[in-house]
Amino acid sequence: MSENPLNPQNPRDPLNPQDPQDAQGPGNHVGAPGPVDVPKVDGVGMPPEVEVPRPPADAGPGGQDAQATAHPAAPVGTEPSGRRRLASALWPLRVTRAQLVVALLLFVLGLGLAIQVSSTSDNSALRGARQEDLVRILDELDDRTQRLEDEKARLEKQRTELESSSDQAEEARRQTQEKERQLGILAGTVAAEGPGITLTVGDPTGAVESDMLLDAIQELRAAGAEAIQVNGVRVVADSYFTGIGDDMRIDGTKVAAPYVFKVIGKPEDLEPALNIPGGVVQTLEKEQATATVERSAKIVVDALRPAKRPDYAQSSSP
Repeated sequence: MSENPLNPQNPRDPLNPQDPQDAQGPGNHVGAPGPVDVPKVDGVGMPPEVEVPRPPADAGPGGQDAQATAHPAAPVGTEPSGRRRLASALWPLRVTRAQLVVALLLFVLGLGLAIQVSSTSDNSALRGARQEDLVRILDELDDRTQRLEDEKARLEKQRTELESSSDQAEEARRQTQEKERQLGILAGTVAAEGPGITLTVGDPTGAVESDMLLDAIQELRAAGAEAIQVNGVRVVADSYFTGIGDDMRIDGTKVAAPYVFKVIGKPEDLEPALNIPGGVVQTLEKEQATATVERSAKIVVDALRPAKRPDYAQSSSP
């Protein structure tokens, strides 16, 4: 009859701590782990490695304790957590030259976009203008461009005449006289006449200031005015306006309302320049003043200024 391995009285029982063979085996010590002889069941040897089955997840507290005992958890802090790895990757900062260049370019691009947005968001006098006003302003710009083109063509024609004329001295003398007449009109030393407009500014409340009249002069010059006279005073390049109300002066000469502007130029360009949105007429009307513009086929500008002889400048021509 074969021996029962589960019998505690069996001297070959591997579970019996009093087994003399297990206690006195080679390399074994009392109370210390050591190699254990492979038990035999019914005379058949078990495999050298026996896998202990793990209890299922729902095995209860006992199964969890067995699983924790079979596979103990790793000590806390042996591996860095996700936050620690992120912090170690971000600090200390590791910035390369390429990253600095890219950051600088992005900063410049953002600054440029901010400036562009702020400039386009500014209120403009033309933002609320009507369509017909915008068309009129565009026509005025076209007229100014055409005047510049005409002036360029005239100068090129004069150069061609000087180069192709048989008597270049006589042609040069004729062009010099013509140029002298034109400069005399601009300087106010020669009377002039031609088509133009008459601008009459009324100031019943005395609110018109000198800078308003100066703005009217600048707008007329930009529109192509060639000769301007205000209340008997010839306005030239170095004219200035001072005072307000009853003490208004032009080049030191006292003038009183109503202020009458006689302007020689193309009426189709001069009148729209004064009536543009936010222009001279609207500005004067906001100050409770009146502004009337009349076109005329003949305007006479006969107020003259004495010719001034320069003190230091001399002609460089032989």
